[in-house]
Amino acid sequence: MNSELVEQISSLGANGLPYVVPIHPNLVHLTLGLFIVAIAFDIVGLLYPFEQVVFKYLSIPATRSNFYDVGWYNMLAAAVVTFFTVAFGFYEIMLAQVDPEVTSAWGLNAMQTMLWHGVGGVLLLLLIVSMAIWRGFQRFSWRKDMGRQVQWSYIFAGLLIFGIMFAHGTLGAHLGGEFGVHVTADQLLRAGENPNAAL
Repeated sequence: MNSELVEQISSLGANGLPYVVPIHPNLVHLTLGLFIVAIAFDIVGLLYPFEQVVFKYLSIPATRSNFYDVGWYNMLAAAVVTFFTVAFGFYEIMLAQVDPEVTSAWGLNAMQTMLWHGVGGVLLLLLIVSMAIWRGFQRFSWRKDMGRQVQWSYIFAGLLIFGIMFAHGTLGAHLGGEFGVHVTADQLLRAGENPNAAL
């Protein structure tokens, strides 16, 4: 039983992974979505006094604290999910088979792209966890009795992180799109197989 399990886990599929669908890209999009929603709702909370008339006109029963709740819980979830995103990213990058002759649109080869993407992932993990801690201090200590629960500097830091995420995500897109890392059809073509017949 144990040897069968080890054999099943160690056997790589057509995409170069022991499972059918790469997990890292899916977790990346979950992390991005949670982080973007967190910052977006905190921005709406900051601008609530200007938008209150619109909400009232549309009969939307929203309060400022509702937006801040969504911002806080999404930021907390982003911090937790990012640990798994980075862990699966490193696991899947260790199993990557790449063509050393190919270069990306940025002039990097596959190993350089994987290295920068890995370093960027750890940096983003640290930044997102730091943002969650900063957000927690604002919510539960520094600004708990204030109507405006978040600082503008927090929002600007979040927008700066969006830019880092864009550059980091472009490196990830290069890994899949230009180097074919864990892309099933690309891996089959490199092995000389017909993806239409194999899939």
